[in-house]
Amino acid sequence: MRQHSVSSAYAAAELRAREHRANHDFSEAAMSAGEAADIALNEGDLESWRSMTYLRAESYLSDANFEACAEAASTLVKDAQAISPQLRAQVHILMAQAHQGSGLLDSAAAEAKAAADLTGNESDVEINVRARQALIAALADSGKLSEAWSECKELAGVISDELDEQLAGKAYWVIGNVAFLCDDVPEGLRYHELAATTFSPARNLNVWAKFNKASAAMRLAANVADADTLRCIERAELATDVIGGSEIDLLLLRRNRAHWSYLAGDAASAVAILEDVCTATTASQVLGDAWFLLGRAYLATGDKNAARQALSEAAVHFESAGAPHRAQQARDFLKAELGRESFRSWLLRVTGFDGN
Repeated sequence: MRQHSVSSAYAAAELRAREHRANHDFSEAAMSAGEAADIALNEGDLESWRSMTYLRAESYLSDANFEACAEAASTLVKDAQAISPQLRAQVHILMAQAHQGSGLLDSAAAEAKAAADLTGNESDVEINVRARQALIAALADSGKLSEAWSECKELAGVISDELDEQLAGKAYWVIGNVAFLCDDVPEGLRYHELAATTFSPARNLNVWAKFNKASAAMRLAANVADADTLRCIERAELATDVIGGSEIDLLLLRRNRAHWSYLAGDAASAVAILEDVCTATTASQVLGDAWFLLGRAYLATGDKNAARQALSEAAVHFESAGAPHRAQQARDFLKAELGRESFRSWLLRVTGFDGN
């Protein structure tokens, strides 16, 4: 229960924030939520301040403004003794997702672990599942696949018929992702099919779009370029046309299209899309993936010099994202495809170290 009656100024700012969020105008939602939070704080209504600060952080996350999300969420963590363990866990999950988006993967895993530790009771099962999802995602992005798969087994044991279908679908989704990363394509496909059966575009078109976009990316990374993968791409594109999407959403859709073109043998089309994607200012992990794919596409067109440059850029972005295993993958690919001498020349130029 709020400590004070809601003022008209606060009510108007809160309404604007929620309307902007419903319309996927996340930047404006964050701004209005911040205004509402300031009004509530000035009026001594700490419960409303917490509610609007949380909404502000959520909106920053949806807008891929990861640094602002973490900063807003951290103000709630400082107030930890005054809030419930459930809300603390939700704030830790937000911070985990923000740190992951910024490439701070160790910090993301630590925040997600803190959230999971706070929510062990049956009444907290939904928050606990979300915390485990965030932990698995951070571990997987860090290349700690054995740890991620162990957490997946724990998560699979939590899924039951009592769990909300959308949440169960997200759990299947993240387990499938890790299976793909572990090169267990049949398990990846199985869990993604389980996820697809729980999601409904009529219930939540935004989740439907994000799942199909992500599932397509995982399938393409596993070189699964079948009719089901193309349907995932088309569903994600259609849904995003309807609901809109953040800049990073649109970039990932274009990367998927480029990857499909590359696997379909149209490397020139892939290059045309990816050259534009790689000029964007976005998360290092996303840019690393895009540059890595661009390097492969250049190789397919026979442009080895451009491929060498693209793969070196991929390694740099992966290192910046805290994903050294992916950086090494880019270097190994460069070495295997372009030859030992080319690799040594590149390594000397980039690091000053010749590998001997």
